[in-house]
Amino acid sequence: MNPHLTNRDISWLSFNGRVLLEATRQGVPLLERLKFLSIYSSNLDEFYRVRIPALIALSRIDDGREKAEEDTLDEVSRVIAGQQQTFGRVLREALLPSLEAQGIRFVYRQPVPELLKAATKAYFLSRIAAFLQLVRLSAAGDFFPENNKIYFAIGITEGGKEDVVIVNIPAPECGRFYTDTIEGIQYVLTIDDIIKDNLAFLVPGAEVRSCYSFKITRDAELDLADEFKGDIAEKIEQQINIRDLGLATRLLYDAGMPAAELQQLVQTFHLENATQVEGGAYHNLRDLADFPVKRDSLSYERWPSVPYRLPRERIFDSIQEQDMLLHVPYHSYDTVLQFFNEAALDPLVTDISITLYRMAGDSLIGNALMSAARNGKNVTVFVELKARFDEANNIRWSKRLKAAGVKIIYSIPGLKVHAKVALVKRKVEGRSVYYGLLATGNFNEGTARFYTDHILMTTHKGMLRELELLFIFLAKRREPGTGDRFTPEHLLVAQFNLQNEFLRLIGEETTAARQGKPASICIKLNNLEEEVMINKLYEAAQAGVKITLLIRGICRLKPGVPGLSEGITVKRIVDRYLEHGRIFIFHNNGDPKVYLGSADWMNRNIYRRIEVCFPVYDTQLKAALQEMMRIQLADTGSAVTVDAAGNNTGGPSDGPDATHAQQTIYQMIKQSSL
Repeated sequence: MNPHLTNRDISWLSFNGRVLLEATRQGVPLLERLKFLSIYSSNLDEFYRVRIPALIALSRIDDGREKAEEDTLDEVSRVIAGQQQTFGRVLREALLPSLEAQGIRFVYRQPVPELLKAATKAYFLSRIAAFLQLVRLSAAGDFFPENNKIYFAIGITEGGKEDVVIVNIPAPECGRFYTDTIEGIQYVLTIDDIIKDNLAFLVPGAEVRSCYSFKITRDAELDLADEFKGDIAEKIEQQINIRDLGLATRLLYDAGMPAAELQQLVQTFHLENATQVEGGAYHNLRDLADFPVKRDSLSYERWPSVPYRLPRERIFDSIQEQDMLLHVPYHSYDTVLQFFNEAALDPLVTDISITLYRMAGDSLIGNALMSAARNGKNVTVFVELKARFDEANNIRWSKRLKAAGVKIIYSIPGLKVHAKVALVKRKVEGRSVYYGLLATGNFNEGTARFYTDHILMTTHKGMLRELELLFIFLAKRREPGTGDRFTPEHLLVAQFNLQNEFLRLIGEETTAARQGKPASICIKLNNLEEEVMINKLYEAAQAGVKITLLIRGICRLKPGVPGLSEGITVKRIVDRYLEHGRIFIFHNNGDPKVYLGSADWMNRNIYRRIEVCFPVYDTQLKAALQEMMRIQLADTGSAVTVDAAGNNTGGPSDGPDATHAQQTIYQMIKQSSL
């Protein structure tokens, strides 16, 4: 293990710890604090589905690494255990009393109140009971606990014999919470407790000795060995159908469960190789996102998105006049929808090409593309079927699009296409005019409401000619090789020139610093992992380049280490919106080079994906991005500094003078639209 790099999984847990920190802060509205507990819990479930299987697999490879990976697993378990203790303490000691003070009684680890028993019993019999399935452990047979579903293990004595009855908690089917308002108090209960209060209906005549909850998390990876053989969509559909039958990676159980019952679960469901984790009485607290209390006074102040002011009435005329740069969700996503809707209707539009990675379930963009095809346009859509946890939705959309006459191109074997780009061709007075839309985030109007991203609309001929060549390459469905004549000069495309160009840009700053000239690099990413890029940043820092990094998630680089990275600062922002845009700014002797794009600096982005980063040439747009970065780096109310150990330090502050970058940027964009 490289001593100059932080472990990627420990670094990710540090990010999730930063998410958890938001739930502890007095300055965050009460209901939003509950949502941050939900986000933390959801993130952790995915970690156990995706990363823990990889760590376990590595620990079993007999090549000298197994001890290091075992140590990592131990450290991961230690960190998570500490965070889980914080989670429980914050909920019990801070949030529950605060809710109570607001007239909201969240009945948590308490019996159902007497004044609610009749109503909850009726609710149980009319709404919940229809979804319950009971399995006796002594006769479990082929029963298979589903991934991340919650179950009760009910210890009973019947006819002098002891047994354990497994019953599901049907949260998705009937919601996780029950609420009722009595005498001005809004009561909130989990259906877990309502089921527990009505066990007599489940095991009539039996003595109930105990009742404890558990859940099993399973490996989420799909096995796609050779994508050249057979239909890729069909193959992925088959894999999705068995994904939830994957190997168990975690058994999360109520810490009060007797050891004998726990051992019965392990043996019956073959969980010997799963990590056994003690938890509380409730699991899947990601469901707190659906907490059934809505009060504006306990939530974030509303920030209505700002309409983007088009210089012309029609969007293609506007783009022809000047490059446009949207910053969502501060800007309304309607301008992006207008781009595709006008393309579908405009009689001058002949062709539309787009990459789709994660589509909204009810995608308006998808509907616009279908309308465009029905209106006689040549519509080509590259659908990435391997977008984790979105495979089924993307397959469903690809079938709908294909049925409407859209040309569908599926995944490239061995690569994911993660680029977020679209190209429209119009015939104007006998000549072809191109309009490009290049983004840092998915074409998804759902996530655009809470992911911060940047979207460039341009008619730059050189950039869009290269984008057309990229779509031609994607249509070939083959891995990049020596036979591909694609050497972009404007775009940075992973598998072709992205890594080399970024290395060159860092190298130019390094050379300038060694010559005594001003030199700086400012980069915003979701994740920073790849060693070649990190080592190049270390080299630049040692030459005197000032490097400022804004990394939301994984950061393997160690900042501030004497002789290695003294000139590097790393910050992390967690606030109401998920920071998602990637920005790259190089000093370039006072004439900054600014890029945006889809690519993080991770192994997967650089070596196993098609990514596109793109330059921003317009002087005003470049200045706006630089100002946004300055505001974010000056944040004191939501930002922390990441130290060489990967810890969150130096913030955030709830003081009256604290500055919040997201609020400042929203006000700036709102003011500029007046």
